[in-house]
Amino acid sequence: MNQPASVQKEKERRRWNERRRTLVSAAAAAVLLASIGIGSWLLGASGLSVQLESRNLAPSLSHLFGTDWLGRDMLSRTVKGLALSIQVGLLGAACSVVIAAIMGLMAATLGKTADRIITWLIDVFLSVPHLVMLILIAFVCGGGLKGVAVGIMLTHWPSLARIIRAEALQLMSAEYVLAARKLGSSRYAVATRHLAPHLLPQLLVGFLILFPHAVLHEAAVTFLGLGMSPHQPAIGIILSESMRYLSSGMWWLAVFPGLGLLLTVRAFDKLGNHLRQLVDPRHTHL
Repeated sequence: MNQPASVQKEKERRRWNERRRTLVSAAAAAVLLASIGIGSWLLGASGLSVQLESRNLAPSLSHLFGTDWLGRDMLSRTVKGLALSIQVGLLGAACSVVIAAIMGLMAATLGKTADRIITWLIDVFLSVPHLVMLILIAFVCGGGLKGVAVGIMLTHWPSLARIIRAEALQLMSAEYVLAARKLGSSRYAVATRHLAPHLLPQLLVGFLILFPHAVLHEAAVTFLGLGMSPHQPAIGIILSESMRYLSSGMWWLAVFPGLGLLLTVRAFDKLGNHLRQLVDPRHTHL
């Protein structure tokens, strides 16, 4: 049944508005990411050096974010801490997406036995909270950058893997996939040539949604003392150290790093949600 022209115009208006919000979110996230990267490079290491004559200074023109109890510039520490957290988040989210894609494709193409095993594995990982599992893995791996990165890789893939598995199983019944299997295509060929290209939008959205979670969890684990080394300017370390000085009125030690972390996480979270609405057919065909 043909829909009225007013309904069609309303659908087009909604889709255009969603695309516009997605473009704005993508531009904001790109500008934020570039600003942190360029700022970390431009600021250098001078702001991280100890200068006892400048310690505990409130925000001013010479030190926009103030200084800490060792005289270190908080702007430099905040920007470099965000850059470090973003690097860990990018690495962890990218590896999680790869694991999710492999697991989802294996569950769809290797038969019912492999599907049951992978589904059971997904349920096991999802039954334990991310942060608890991440702390355990980081502790087993010895903490530090390697421990946190490995923990993020091994804990953030199950939810996306479940989505990829469902999409891949649906594609397995498509006519072109059935024709390829009848023509003798191997399971590997079906997974890489026929399924994977159609799953790229879901993988991209999954990466953008996992990335802010990875950054936030890295900061949480580091805040608890199981992440980065205290000598590294990680956001979690900065926030953890600032807790001892908040009662003395040094609010800038926690406010600016916390706001930077919040803006970074929120920017990419909004971008991922907008892209998910564009990719999801339930939203596309409203």
